[in-house]
This record gives sequence, C-alpha cells and structure tokens, in this order.
Amino acid sequence: MPSPQHDTLNLMFRNRPELAVEMLRDHLGVEVPGGLPVQVVGNELNDRLSKDRYADTVITVGPRHAPEHAIIVEIQQKKDEEKRKQMPRYAATLWLQLDCPVTVLVICTDAGTAEWAAKPIDTKLAGYTLRCAVIGPDQIPPITDPAEAAAHPELAALSVMTHGEQPPVAEAFIAALGHLPAEHAPQYYEYAYRLASQAARLMMEKIMESASATWPVYSPFARKHFGAGKTEGLAEGRAEGRAEGRVEGEARAVLTILKVRNIPVSDAERAHITACGDLDRLDEWARRAVTATSTSDLFTDEQERSAG
Repeated sequence: MPSPQHDTLNLMFRNRPELAVEMLRDHLGVEVPGGLPVQVVGNELNDRLSKDRYADTVITVGPRHAPEHAIIVEIQQKKDEEKRKQMPRYAATLWLQLDCPVTVLVICTDAGTAEWAAKPIDTKLAGYTLRCAVIGPDQIPPITDPAEAAAHPELAALSVMTHGEQPPVAEAFIAALGHLPAEHAPQYYEYAYRLASQAARLMMEKIMESASATWPVYSPFARKHFGAGKTEGLAEGRAEGRAEGRVEGEARAVLTILKVRNIPVSDAERAHITACGDLDRLDEWARRAVTATSTSDLFTDEQERSAG
C-alpha cells in the first residue's frame, strides 16, 4: 500500500506536471521540448496482450493527441525488483501508444534507492535497455534562500524532504510561504510537512511558533497552535501543559533537535532537560535549539544551568 509520503509526492506531480519537465531539463540534462502545453494524462499503460499496469503519473508535453514527449513519473521509496521489471514495459507500452520519446523519471526518497534505480535495466528484448532518469537526495539541492524557495515552491518542499533537518532549509521554506499567494501557501506547507522527517517537522513547528504573532492559519498544525486555537485554546493548553505527556514530548523535541544538529549533550544536560517540568522553559529551549551552536546557548541563566 502506498505510503503518505508516496501519495504526497505523486499529488505534487499531478497538480503541477511542469515540475517533471523542469527536473528532467534543469537537473538531469534531458532534452524536453519547450514552450508547449504540459498535462497529466491517463496512467493505464496496457496493450491488448498485457496485464493491467498503472504507472504513478503519466505526463505529456505538446498537444494532447500528438505529444512530442511523454514522461512516466514513478515514486520509489525502496528497492523493488518486481517494480524494476515493470518500468521497461511501462516505457515500451507508452511509446507504442503515443509514438513519441518516453522518459521514465524515478523520484527516490533516499540515496541508496536512487543509486539502485539509476542502474540500467536489461530486458529480454535484444537491444532494449532502459536507463531511468533519477532524482534522489543528491540531485535535490538544499534551498536556503527564501526568494529561491518562493520561486520554486515544489522544489523547496522536496528540499525540506531531503535536507529539512538543516535549520537554514526549514527557515527558508517557512519564510517563502509568506511570499506565496494565500490560496497556495497552505498546500505547499502541507506538502513539505508530510514529506519531512519527524526531526524536520519539529524544527518547522518551532520556527512557526517563533513567528506565531503574524503567521497565517495554514495546516491542521497551524490551526492547532495559532488561529482559533490561539485565542480559544492557547490559555487552556498552557494550563494543561504541565501534564506529564506534554512535558515529556517537549523534552524529547529539545533533545531531537540537538541530535539532528550534531550538538553534543552531556549526561548531566540530558538529565537536566528530561527532568524539567516547566513547559514554558522546555518550549524556550526548543526554540533556542533551532539556532544553537552548543548547549550553552540553551541554558542562558543560572537558574537554567543549576541542574546541569
């Protein structure tokens, strides 16, 4: 069964098929005709003798009934030899259907799968070897410029997926949302949030909390922390915040952010953080952890350092 990450990536390409063309042309050097309409078409790749086969997304470039190039987008999150055998069949069937060049673009969420997907796929048909165009973490740049992230929000969301544990990447993406049309920003936030690792999500949440005074209500997370939740539930949330589960979760968030940023934490400091029962203080430590260079940047006064 496809994962939420798989479905989110697939949705991105279906909502904006031009993204596949840009990735092939700009990042992989594949020649795709320019200045032509780009659209998603049916993903059923069968001929009369075939079993039913469905690609994740099929995109054509040029007139719908006489395309000049076709792109099969496959989201691959793990090595799957059975799926690997299907890709040459996908390409051959679509070529038979459309009689135009066909490129198989494989989007991989980890480097090992990308390396596997880039290997030539030999077939039993003499002379037919398929080489897929592959986008993996190494082909997705870390976008740290908010202007660039705003200009290319889909790529920025993918950058969060692969590099979101780097604070400048998460910060640039969050800042870019403020420059997008109000009707588009929620969608891109949801894309990035669903694609991001748990550690990157924590970082995004802390950055958003820091901007909560002016931040618009976007995702379910934002609605929970800001918007109606801010006016109706924030006081209540703070009052209940000392509950054991909430405190433990915030302490884990502090330690997770420090871990992904490779900041050493001594046993005494770890014990100090996990023993803290003050939700407001833990929240402040988590905010500081996003930009800290050492744990000394977290514990800034005698009271905070006392147990460490």
